[in-house]
Amino acid sequence: MISFSEESEEVLYTSADITALGQGDMDFLKDRAENTARRRCRLCTHPNPSSALHEMLIVHAKGAYVRPHKHIGKAESHHVVEGTANALIFDNFGNVRQTINLGSHGSGKLFYYRMPAGIFHTLVITSEWFIFHETTTGPFDRNKTVFAPWSPDESEPEAVARYIARVL
Repeated sequence: MISFSEESEEVLYTSADITALGQGDMDFLKDRAENTARRRCRLCTHPNPSSALHEMLIVHAKGAYVRPHKHIGKAESHHVVEGTANALIFDNFGNVRQTINLGSHGSGKLFYYRMPAGIFHTLVITSEWFIFHETTTGPFDRNKTVFAPWSPDESEPEAVARYIARVL
């Protein structure tokens, strides 16, 4: 089992120099995500928020809302480990430009994508669990993430449900 330190209920940092993960670790992260308010969890395998390279295993339960957002000056890539989701790519006005149907390797769906900086995007989880490996550059700066002004805040669950139904 992984050893970790807890930054928050959703964010864990591995405390190992070499991180190797198996199914038991994925089950642990799913259980952890199931018991968080937003039904998600991430294991950061980089040492800390100021690291130059950020690698994370991220777990989302079905129904977890990822508010559309973009990253200023940061590209990111996702490699699907388990489950399915739709990655929605938006123009600056909230129109869906592209839908990427994601699934693990062998599912027949796309299992990897790279998103350049400055493009609004979200994930809509379509399976019970969606686990992916995300890579981006550091250091982490919350101010470099811009939430789409045309998308509802997660504190408005009814608006979120209407929004997700509309964009799918």
